[in-house]
Amino acid sequence: MDTQTSTGTDFRNAKLFTPVKLGRLELGHRVIMAPLTRLRTDMPGNIPNDLMASYYSQRATRGGLIISEATVVSSNGHGYFGAPGIHTDEQTKGWKKVTSAVHAKGGKMFSQLWHVGRQSHVDLQPGGGLPVGPSEVYHENFALTPNGWLPASQNRALTVPEIHAIIEDFRKGAENAMKAGFDGVELHAANSYLVDQFLQDISNKRTDEYGGTIENRARFLLEVVEAIASVWGGDRVGVRVSPSGTWGGMGDSNPAALFSHVAEQLNQFGLAYLHVVDPRIVNNVEKEEGYVAPVAAGQLSQIFKGPVLAAGGFTREDAENTLQKGDADAIVFGRFFIANPDLVERFKNGYELNAYDRETFYGGDEKGYTDYPFYEGQSAHLQTV
Repeated sequence: MDTQTSTGTDFRNAKLFTPVKLGRLELGHRVIMAPLTRLRTDMPGNIPNDLMASYYSQRATRGGLIISEATVVSSNGHGYFGAPGIHTDEQTKGWKKVTSAVHAKGGKMFSQLWHVGRQSHVDLQPGGGLPVGPSEVYHENFALTPNGWLPASQNRALTVPEIHAIIEDFRKGAENAMKAGFDGVELHAANSYLVDQFLQDISNKRTDEYGGTIENRARFLLEVVEAIASVWGGDRVGVRVSPSGTWGGMGDSNPAALFSHVAEQLNQFGLAYLHVVDPRIVNNVEKEEGYVAPVAAGQLSQIFKGPVLAAGGFTREDAENTLQKGDADAIVFGRFFIANPDLVERFKNGYELNAYDRETFYGGDEKGYTDYPFYEGQSAHLQTV
């Protein structure tokens, strides 16, 4: 168990608990629940279920935003056994249970749309086919299969017609998210998955219109955003990027130029927000004090004209400092939300945090999922801050 401490400080008047507008969304505070892969769908079918509805409902707050766990838009986009999809009617109906439960608590919820690209295994692919990516580039990574964690299979390169088909899958995923009752969608363009693979030149070796120059490598991202914005309108769409992430064998020869271009080009859509994974966490390891990353949320906030969300190992105090400096407009929390369904109230009052159990992060049942307690002596009304 990882232990957490509390300063006991009353944060009621902190900027963290002031209203913020993200596109069409008006929130009562700036504590946002991160997209967190938990792998507890009904299998086969990758269908969201009642247990997931309970989990998200516990963490819903009045005027707060939850970003769903990464949700697959294509049958060939799966890389983790038990992760949810949104490309079938059954999956869409399952998500409706979840959004209804969140809305009943006064919360808002975005669906994070996802395709893992090369980060997969043949056991997870339709007909046992090869995973797909922008280019056939070897990488050392793992996928979670029905037989456990296995080295990711060597991928094949997508053809241009296949790229167009996946863009259409994202559009359909956006439509299904609307049917499922979400309040908007976030494109997962981070953390070594398909959109990120197109962006960065370590994984994109194409020589056609989707590779080579920064403009060409950003084309897939921008075409996907255009597709999902055609469904929702830009002001109910967010985009998540990880400019300094190296997990999954990622990297770029000029990340500052690449992600500055991405931030500038995204301005044309009038997005709800740009969600930036903060470089305090690199390869899932917290960096030492003084570490300077190639690209941080504060830098992109000078280019992107809409709200910026920052994520990545923030404490409550770090979050408040980041907001006060103007480096972000809201802060996204992950691990603390896993263990503290009433995180917003705990942060506001300086209550001690539950410790999270890493052993139960991925897969399983209610243990380490819906059984974390609310603050002692408090009741479920804490969910409606």
